[in-house]
Amino acid sequence: MRWARWLFGGAVMSLATVAHASFLPPALLDAAADWISVIVLLIVPPTLIGVFWMVHVLPQKAAETRHHPQKEAIHVLCLLSLVFGGLLWPIAWLWAYTRPVLHTMASGLEHHEDSFDEHAALAEQGQLARARVKALHDELDRLEARGQLTPRLRVLRDRLAQAEAAAPDTVAEQTAEGAA
Repeated sequence: MRWARWLFGGAVMSLATVAHASFLPPALLDAAADWISVIVLLIVPPTLIGVFWMVHVLPQKAAETRHHPQKEAIHVLCLLSLVFGGLLWPIAWLWAYTRPVLHTMASGLEHHEDSFDEHAALAEQGQLARARVKALHDELDRLEARGQLTPRLRVLRDRLAQAEAAAPDTVAEQTAEGAA
């Protein structure tokens, strides 16, 4: 039995010609390996670092678009998360999407002061309905009654008061007037 395996194996081996490990010729294989190593060493690490950075600033971007009152602290937590290898990132993500109840109780603001800047600009352009402008103005009046109105917000309240008189009743009314 052993001799049959040896004889059969020897016959198959004698039929085999030169074996190649690749379908490419050796010179082309070396050139391809050089290019792959350049790509892996020089292009992949910066790309991965960039993707890592973009993922880590997602909570910061979410806090900015949602006008979170603590967006600066969320930004700092995102930067710290980069230093600690992403361990703090889930906390920043959750913080960006939570409603800050204690901060609202302490400061009276549910969103960042920058949102008043954006809304005042929209109100001056006539892109906010009168009811929304009045609600923002009333919110700033409540802050003043509590003694928490900063000078910057005082200026924004005055801008909103001027824009409130010129604001349309609805935004649809303004677009209908613009079309006529």
